[in-house]
Amino acid sequence: SLLDFPPAPKLNVMGRLDPAKATESERRGEALFFGKGQCGACHAAPYYTDNLMHNLQVERFFKPRMINGRMASADGPIKTFPLRGIKDSPSYLHDGRLLTLEDTVEFFNLVLGTRLTEPEKKDLVAFMRQL
Repeated sequence: SLLDFPPAPKLNVMGRLDPAKATESERRGEALFFGKGQCGACHAAPYYTDNLMHNLQVERFFKPRMINGRMASADGPIKTFPLRGIKDSPSYLHDGRLLTLEDTVEFFNLVLGTRLTEPEKKDLVAFMRQL
């Protein structure tokens, strides 16, 4: 037996949504994922990863401080996580700091400066739940 991702009945063999099976919201979310949201730059179909390391430079948003006896500063590069089956594996990001997909979308909205609207965020989450 091979380990595989959980079933994703709305995805075709190339890992993209089958328009005949997807809702309007999911289709809008897919367009955002590969467009304005910039997710597809690192999370390419069909496995939704590029297996590379990326530095999100989150230190732009906080001042270094001591946490549990360790100095918290820059995260440095982290490996792109595959998003297939993402709905079934909370918490998110490499260290589990994001509890929901909604938190994750908001985190990247801030870090990448994508300026997604509330309806766009909901559509993006709807798409991610199909992966």
